[in-house]
Amino acid sequence: MRRTPIVLALLGALTVAGCSSSGGQSAQSAPASSAAAGAATASASYAVITHGAPGDSFWDVVKNGAEAAGKQYGVQVTYQGDGDPAKQSQLIDQAVSEKADGIVVSMANPDALKEAIGKAVAAKIPVITINSGADSSKAFGAITHVGQSEDVAGRGAGEQLKAAGVTRLLCVIHEAGNVGLDQRCKGAEQTLGGTVERLQVDVSNLADVTSKVTAKLQSDKQVNGVLALNPAVAVAARDAVKDSGSQAKLATFDLSGDVVSAIKDGEVLFAVDQQQYLQGYLPITFLNLYKNNLNTVGGGLPVNTGPGFVTKDNADQVAKLAEAGTR
Repeated sequence: MRRTPIVLALLGALTVAGCSSSGGQSAQSAPASSAAAGAATASASYAVITHGAPGDSFWDVVKNGAEAAGKQYGVQVTYQGDGDPAKQSQLIDQAVSEKADGIVVSMANPDALKEAIGKAVAAKIPVITINSGADSSKAFGAITHVGQSEDVAGRGAGEQLKAAGVTRLLCVIHEAGNVGLDQRCKGAEQTLGGTVERLQVDVSNLADVTSKVTAKLQSDKQVNGVLALNPAVAVAARDAVKDSGSQAKLATFDLSGDVVSAIKDGEVLFAVDQQQYLQGYLPITFLNLYKNNLNTVGGGLPVNTGPGFVTKDNADQVAKLAEAGTR
């Protein structure tokens, strides 16, 4: 999985500064040179507000990336997540009232967040969107979007599943109303050349995920492929494949230590890796560059962090990184 040249160039040019503190926030420190682009800004405070539920392994990695960038640049980074769009909007409003120097926000439900993001933009607070909602990012006034093109990633997953012989696919959607998840399923449908059926589950109840996928595999023996869109759901779906006695092939979006282990054991074909650590790290980097040097990144286009594919061939190389919380 290769990072784009623009990302490599930025990371190679950045000045490392600052020191860390406990509790997930960075200690403030004086910049090595106040004129240097990207140098630490002691007074800077950035708010990261996502739709991820606490304890979600995917979003833990995003949080790790944001906090690592905060430590590197000596700026304060706060991270909060809530899957309820109304509550997420309230968190954005709170960051605006606290006069954050920049806001990073994921937009699983863009329409529900439009007003809150509009208030931030009107207050001249730079906003960077991440992960989902790329199609609405520019229209809402964000300075850039960092993430993965979900339809492109879905098409890539469909191609891989087709090559593995899957003709009838169950696409497991774990968050109602998340536009990015539907884009993944649509992309897979475009390239699979077979039938794709969606199954709605609740990511906060993994036992029920296993039960629902098991029931579907037992009732429809023609399903020979399962595509999970979340690493925790992938593990639950793996158990369902075992429980049902199905021969369905399983693939997933996104990584965790358990998913990498399942790939190594042959229980999961592959994981579509959007390198979510970058979705936390890069926005803090970009906001710091914007604050210090008025740099914007992407030229009006999203900065892609994926997709890449983790398979049995390269799983060993990312296993330790996933366990360390950076992949």
